[in-house]
Amino acid sequence: MLPWFQNGAFPLYLAPMAGVTDVVFRQICKELGADVMVTEFVSAEGIMQADDRTRKYTEFTEEQRPVGVQLFGGDGERMGEAAKKIIGWKQPDFIDINFGCPVNKVVSKNGGSSLLKDCPTLASVAAGVKKGVGDEVPVTAKMRIGWDDKTINAVEVCRILEDCGMEAIAVHGRTRSQGYSGEANWEVIDACARAVKIPVIGNGDISTGADLERRKRETAVSGVMIGRAAMQNPWVFREAKHFLQTGEALPPVPLEDRWALVLRHCQLAVNSARYGAEKHAMMSMRARLMAYCKGFPGAKELRQRLAQVQSVVEVEDIAALSLATAADMAAVSAL
Repeated sequence: MLPWFQNGAFPLYLAPMAGVTDVVFRQICKELGADVMVTEFVSAEGIMQADDRTRKYTEFTEEQRPVGVQLFGGDGERMGEAAKKIIGWKQPDFIDINFGCPVNKVVSKNGGSSLLKDCPTLASVAAGVKKGVGDEVPVTAKMRIGWDDKTINAVEVCRILEDCGMEAIAVHGRTRSQGYSGEANWEVIDACARAVKIPVIGNGDISTGADLERRKRETAVSGVMIGRAAMQNPWVFREAKHFLQTGEALPPVPLEDRWALVLRHCQLAVNSARYGAEKHAMMSMRARLMAYCKGFPGAKELRQRLAQVQSVVEVEDIAALSLATAADMAAVSAL
């Protein structure tokens, strides 16, 4: 069994999200209680071509362990070779295979969730990566419950992946055709967890400690993966663990603390080698900043301003104005 599942542990994973879970955001989530990290997905072909941009996606720090590097592709032998290269570069704690991405540019290359329609190829990919890696590190997989609501085959796929040597499987409770709409189907996730002997990590619609506690109590999953909720609220890991331990919800994070984390994230991004000059780093942060400010007072206007930022100073000015406005609103309501 993977070490992070031993002794009754129920690990909280940060879901891999392209353009979101870079080395900086993973650091923040780790500090706030996430147990297991997975990098943004990387193309096996990009790795094989020694593409510097692709290699940046595999970066992580020692503090982020246990951390896995996620690969996508449709050729098991090539993916196995790519996994070996990654292990040689930095020895991740595991290699993860992407069978869940719904994005067209991945699906069109016979990667991600497209393989849910082609179980023989899916099996060859999983077996190819496992053969290429051998016993150097564990291999895991992430998947969706099916291509569409007429072809939900997650239990069958989980059994195939177990037979191919996967040591854990994360199951997102939506089909590829759903994208991120509708509700995650936790009945199917539960069926997957009961169908195999390896750990199954449930993914979908976990945004509070109560959500986590319910899924832990009502299903057979061995852990939970949190994605989009962490984009807005990376404190969700700390909140969820507190709820599991005490049955109580933590008070909301004060606006001042939220802005402090936003500014720290900006500075870390600028200082990171990932994005280059400050302007480029801040342009890459725009979508992240807009996600952070959801629920803030005057969020609509904040998003409009944050969508244009090019420097940390601009974000500092917006934060100061936001905090002053919130203080004024509080003073008026107190009258």
